[in-house]
Amino acid sequence: MTGFATREGSFEDWTWTWDIRAVNGRGLDVKLRLPDWLPGLDRAVRARIAKAAKRGNISVALRLNRAFGSGQSVNAEALDAALRALSDLTLRADQAGVQLSPPNALDLLNFRGISETAPLSDEALSSLQAALLVDLDAALPAFVESREREGAATAAGLTEALDQVAGHLATARRLAKARRDTQASRLKTATAQILEAAGEGAPDPQRIAQELALLFVKADVAEELDRLDTHVSSACEILNADASMGRKLDFLMQEFNREANTLCSKSADAALTQVGLDLKVLIDQMREQVQNLE
Repeated sequence: MTGFATREGSFEDWTWTWDIRAVNGRGLDVKLRLPDWLPGLDRAVRARIAKAAKRGNISVALRLNRAFGSGQSVNAEALDAALRALSDLTLRADQAGVQLSPPNALDLLNFRGISETAPLSDEALSSLQAALLVDLDAALPAFVESREREGAATAAGLTEALDQVAGHLATARRLAKARRDTQASRLKTATAQILEAAGEGAPDPQRIAQELALLFVKADVAEELDRLDTHVSSACEILNADASMGRKLDFLMQEFNREANTLCSKSADAALTQVGLDLKVLIDQMREQVQNLE
């Protein structure tokens, strides 16, 4: 979801640079830095960004400059006041034994109120804004293309991560099957141990066996592994679809994480628990990558 583009342009005595940048974000958040004296530009820019992007924190900045002297005039009264002030300042400095550098014309023009810019007519404002938007429209395809390149690289990384998830799930299935294969003998051993510990006051052996069997069933992770397999298939389908995928994958990563947590909590086997932890690491990495998809 990261991307950037810049575009320079000019119109009459104006020059400008558009700068568009995007970083990851759950929704669409657009921040603009535009001149406030161009009516309607904010709304027009937001509408164009909303068409070009659905997610991300996007900043759009416009640096707008006018050729020096264009539309400017000198306020004679303000200039006279500035000259009197400079004369008084020079006199006081001489009396104090301080020598000042003489000001030049640019120094004088920088005094507040001396240089005045004539307001633009409605027609001039409209023409300038239209020219600005033409260049923004020209910059947006490059911005979209940069995001698409980033998205393609992210999708490739996610596909590789999903292959690793599938490998971990295959390992987990082998471990779970091995545990089920020994379940009968473990159930028999556990029942005998309970009866021996209880002595003459031991409850019905069949009742004990039923309760232990129920515990073994609750500890079975087959359903979690089945759901994780389904999530892997769904994620691959979403990545291969030519459509917005970020929000869908974001939700799916939450489901991945939920099943991995359950797998770890139900596992009584060290090797199976390690597989669950490895899955959680991969899922966290994928969740970060998903934030970079539209």
